[in-house]
Amino acid sequence: MASNDTRATTPFSICLAALLAAGVFGSAQAAAPDTTRVIVAFKPGASAHVKSAVSAAKGAVKHEIFGMNAMAIEVPIVALKGLENNPNVEYIEEDVIRKPFALTTPSTGTPYTSGQLVPYGIKLVQADQLSDSLASNRKVCIIDSGVNRDHEDLSGNNFTGEYDSGTGWWYTDENHHGTHVAGTIAAINNSGVGVVGVNPNKQLKLHIVKVFGADGWAYSSTLASAANKCGAAGANVISMSLGGGAKSRTEENAFNTLYTTKNVLSVAAAGNDGNRVVSYPAGYASVVMVGALDENKQWASFSQYNSKVELSGPGVSVLSTVPTGAGIDAALAVGGTNYAAGAMEGSPLKTATAPLADFGIGDAINTAVSGKVCLIARGTVDFATKVSNCQNSGGVGAVVYNNVAGAFGGTLGTTVTSIPSVTATDTDGAAMRAKLGQSATVAVKASNYAYYDGTSMATPHVSAVAALVWSYFPTCTAAQIRTSLDNSALDLGAAGRDVKYGYGLVQAKAAYDRIKSAGCGK
Repeated sequence: MASNDTRATTPFSICLAALLAAGVFGSAQAAAPDTTRVIVAFKPGASAHVKSAVSAAKGAVKHEIFGMNAMAIEVPIVALKGLENNPNVEYIEEDVIRKPFALTTPSTGTPYTSGQLVPYGIKLVQADQLSDSLASNRKVCIIDSGVNRDHEDLSGNNFTGEYDSGTGWWYTDENHHGTHVAGTIAAINNSGVGVVGVNPNKQLKLHIVKVFGADGWAYSSTLASAANKCGAAGANVISMSLGGGAKSRTEENAFNTLYTTKNVLSVAAAGNDGNRVVSYPAGYASVVMVGALDENKQWASFSQYNSKVELSGPGVSVLSTVPTGAGIDAALAVGGTNYAAGAMEGSPLKTATAPLADFGIGDAINTAVSGKVCLIARGTVDFATKVSNCQNSGGVGAVVYNNVAGAFGGTLGTTVTSIPSVTATDTDGAAMRAKLGQSATVAVKASNYAYYDGTSMATPHVSAVAALVWSYFPTCTAAQIRTSLDNSALDLGAAGRDVKYGYGLVQAKAAYDRIKSAGCGK
């Protein structure tokens, strides 16, 4: 922290007058128009004095940051200068906002039990090549929206967690994000149930700190507290599928301390805006920034790219756990053949069976499809219109197939329909056109699993691999594990480290082999 003789030249001091004049502070936050929310860092033992000063300024303490001499406060903007000049105050900074940043094969029985779905990312990061039998000596702390603890594919794990007065108990998850992250890390290898995670055999310890409620955002002060709580709980790895575009000195101090003095490896998402902006906390030197790629190991176009990207992980169409019943599962069969289907977002949860009929591009009413399942080509007309026209023509179900290569996701927006609707690939659409008149079944059902895209999905792959590899070499430091993961990554894109892939795709078995032969940090 800054001493008294340097406080006058802090960045906050330099721009304070301009910020006050422009009304920048508080503009994006839930404070009253004439107040702002900031973090105040204070000298050891000065908490009571600062609280008194805040009260005198007609402000309020909003959050006392766990493990640090700092607190988040909301005060009138005109009081900021006086607080900054308080001899007990080290520095003041904006309490910036943090937000969350969303393909399988059946198991053959080795190494996962039969009936398990194995998300493509598990194999891409080589988790299927390295047993998690020693993972009980590692703990991953997930800072997110909580976890559905009773989920069929998570409930057997070794969970601990925190209660937060603002977001509630760690074992609830209103926006589904944290449960999806947890599944990638540790969905259980249980016969015939769901998917598997990187550490699937209930050995890894998981500590959950919930910073996001239903509203889906938090402050940097909250994140600093959460990180320190992870450290206090004995976490070795912190996984954060979240971030924001502004730095926080308080936040950075927390992660630096955890890395250098508590031997904690923090991993965070690069962000999903597809630009060169550096997101935080991923952008801090003490945190590993993770970018996203797809099942073909190609950079995901939404993944932010810059010199801070360090490792990559699977982040496109990642199947994982969501709170029970919160996902949607689609099924499609025509003439006895099953086809891969995507649920149309907004479709009712229903099943319909009837002869398949050609409905063109779905741009007009056609009563010839009454009592039938409509097969509709994508293009020209929006999905809601296509499905509504099918329904208004008497159709009982709808299948929209792609007009370009591959699968796709569709949404009905605010349009309410009463018939089940799904999507299909261009290839399957062509195959189904050859089966017009045959019996077709379209089903949209509630599910405990969902496909998400995002650097949020890439991040838990990397944090889980870090814990998995580290479990074999517990005497390695966080910095050494980080170096070994970087040096063993599968180089993609331009040779060497690049702005899109970093050092490349994280590799569990390659990292293990490297440390076993060359030692920690090689």
